[in-house]
Amino acid sequence: MTVISWKSLFSGILFVLAFRGIGFAQHHTLAFGNEMTLQSAISTQDEKPFPIRWVNVNTAQGTWSLKGNELVCTGLPIGVMRSEKQYENFILHIEWMHLEPGGNSGVFVWSTAQPDEKSRLPDGVEVQMLELDWVNLNKKDGVMPPIAYVHGELFGVGGVETVPDNPRGTRSKSIENRCKGRGEWNTYDVVCVDGVIKLSVNGKFVNGISRSTQKKGYLCLEAEGAKIHFRNMTLIELPPGVAGDN
Repeated sequence: MTVISWKSLFSGILFVLAFRGIGFAQHHTLAFGNEMTLQSAISTQDEKPFPIRWVNVNTAQGTWSLKGNELVCTGLPIGVMRSEKQYENFILHIEWMHLEPGGNSGVFVWSTAQPDEKSRLPDGVEVQMLELDWVNLNKKDGVMPPIAYVHGELFGVGGVETVPDNPRGTRSKSIENRCKGRGEWNTYDVVCVDGVIKLSVNGKFVNGISRSTQKKGYLCLEAEGAKIHFRNMTLIELPPGVAGDN
């Protein structure tokens, strides 16, 4: 009979947790962006916001770095960095800029931050950030994908289901094409409340989903093969809702 020592067993558990990116195998990576409560946001007093701390889930040590007031992502390897804490209801302001033609990235909301072994990406609702040339570089049999791909689509991933405001299959497309190309900054304002998401692209609300089957979780910033810069990230945490009762 083979005898397994507690030391060997514990080492094996640590290896599995590290491979899957779960729990205490993850470590604080950096601080980027600020968060505040709704009360602080509307207060007449000068209350300082708190920095948002991020944890590397399954990317490399050099994938994410701070340069001045910007967060720079190399895009490789494919994976995510998650917020240290989970959020339920909130308003997220974030600015982003692709530097490569057809660059792909996004932010996942209400995620468990446990990446799929094949795609290396987690569940949640993805707020897509694509560079405009993506449709030109991903033609199939000479046919260009719908232009809606590159203007802020919203969709559930990893088993999370949603009801799209503007259906393109299971995804929701923006009703107006407002994203800018590489080398230009885009601004997203994302309002997330009780399974409903509304997305403003460069100053106008143009997309949304409802009835998300997951209504609380981590934020995840995505590395998906192309360099991207982020700046001016602010999160205003709103009062809890029905998800907090479950």
